[in-house]
Amino acid sequence: MARIAALATALPDLDFEPDYRRWALSQLEGTRAAKLYERMAARSGIEHRWSVLAPDDARLDEGKGFYGGPDAPSTARRMQIYADAAPELAIKAIEKLPELGRITHVVVASCTGFVAPGIDQIIAKRLGLAENVERVLIGFMGCYAAITALRTARHIVRSEPAARVLVVTVELSTLHHQQTFDIEPLLAGAQFGDGAAAAIVTASGEGLGLGAGISAALEDSGDLITWDIVDTGFKMRLSGEVPGRITAAIAQNTVRERITGGVPVEQIEAWAIHAGGRSILDAVEHGLALAEGSLADSREVLRSCGNMSSSTLMFVLERIMPQRPARGVALAFGPGLAMEGLHFGWVDA
Repeated sequence: MARIAALATALPDLDFEPDYRRWALSQLEGTRAAKLYERMAARSGIEHRWSVLAPDDARLDEGKGFYGGPDAPSTARRMQIYADAAPELAIKAIEKLPELGRITHVVVASCTGFVAPGIDQIIAKRLGLAENVERVLIGFMGCYAAITALRTARHIVRSEPAARVLVVTVELSTLHHQQTFDIEPLLAGAQFGDGAAAAIVTASGEGLGLGAGISAALEDSGDLITWDIVDTGFKMRLSGEVPGRITAAIAQNTVRERITGGVPVEQIEAWAIHAGGRSILDAVEHGLALAEGSLADSREVLRSCGNMSSSTLMFVLERIMPQRPARGVALAFGPGLAMEGLHFGWVDA
């Protein structure tokens, strides 16, 4: 069985959550929406979010725009920052792994930037990996891309038992905030931060075993989560309908059975749910009728880091691994609206 043998995460140095709240309120100053934003932010469950931006670029008060100047930076400028900062943050996570060993494959997931040669090549070169290391780059899938990356590593290891796969997720969501007077995108932006994670997936040794995958695409939901490339970065739309649609979907017997693998919910020891927001976690908890506290690890990641797109789930799994659960389920939601997941459980050497 393929298993995660080691997992590590990394955050940038700048905690910009208080600054973002002040800036968002300045955009809504004098409107009734300002009080609504304050109430929603207070209920978000988020206390900290982290950014690769320099402090001057993220100083959001004093009448400045989000990036410290009068004009929003272009997509080209944002991609320049991504090209420099994304590999650095990824390597910060990789360096926390206890041992790399002989890496045969690299799988990288990232949806917040583009650069060619890709960050998969940049990371492999900086780590000094062999020139014939096989690489896979998973881009623009959004918050469930960590699941896709882990499932890809699982397929590799199952077909090549001697493989040792380095899985990396790195997201710089704070490069894409937009100046706006509309409360909806400001609330969406209030969820996101930057983060990276790295894992080793092998076919031997103890670790968190990776089981069968879970997939479901919701009908008539293509406009609920969108991610468009515009002249000032990537513009996200996150509909308020998403939590309700998730609750309705997982209440369906066929989807519920796919998630649980046909066993009673009470027999699943660990739930690694993408911390996309408090309402997302509440939707999953209520839809599956989970016991109180079942999503404590996801809620803690949300509190301390916010939503880091694809990296978020890896942060949750990092918290779960020391618990060595015999049976667990990982789920994430993203553009589509789609759900991706996998079953997992601890395996001994």
